[in-house]
Amino acid sequence: MELDNNVALRPRFHKDVDLSICEIIERATKVKQEVIDDYRVKISDLHIFLFITYAKRRYYSPHLHLELTENEDKTTHIKCLFGPDQTVWTFFMFLHFIVAGIFIVFGMFAVSDWMLKVSITSDLMVMGLMIVVWFLLYFIAKQIRYNGRHQIHELMRLFLRIIE
Repeated sequence: MELDNNVALRPRFHKDVDLSICEIIERATKVKQEVIDDYRVKISDLHIFLFITYAKRRYYSPHLHLELTENEDKTTHIKCLFGPDQTVWTFFMFLHFIVAGIFIVFGMFAVSDWMLKVSITSDLMVMGLMIVVWFLLYFIAKQIRYNGRHQIHELMRLFLRIIE
């Protein structure tokens, strides 16, 4: 999986394996005990979450979410999603909503100023600044993902260890 050329901030992929869901969960439970010092494995119904331990975790540390779905031929389809730390993701979403709210409010100001035949230059400048901030947030998130790329590969090796 090539991450550097991927636009998505939360890379995802899927894989079909010739194991049943029970076998995958058993293997994940076994691996959980073997890697307890380096990784945290959480199993919840048909979902497996792979985390870096708190001792090695940084603000850019990703986690891997595996969703297991049984196929008709008794194989398993696994949907995999890499995501940033939940706190960082929540903070970024909060910032996006603030930027979007400011953009919308100043868009309404610009329309009302235009209808009143008042200068809309300052309104458009703030809206333009919000667009720049949106791009800045995107590039910051991309840099965070880039910083965590080695941990993404570690989680990928752990995932392959579970299914192979």
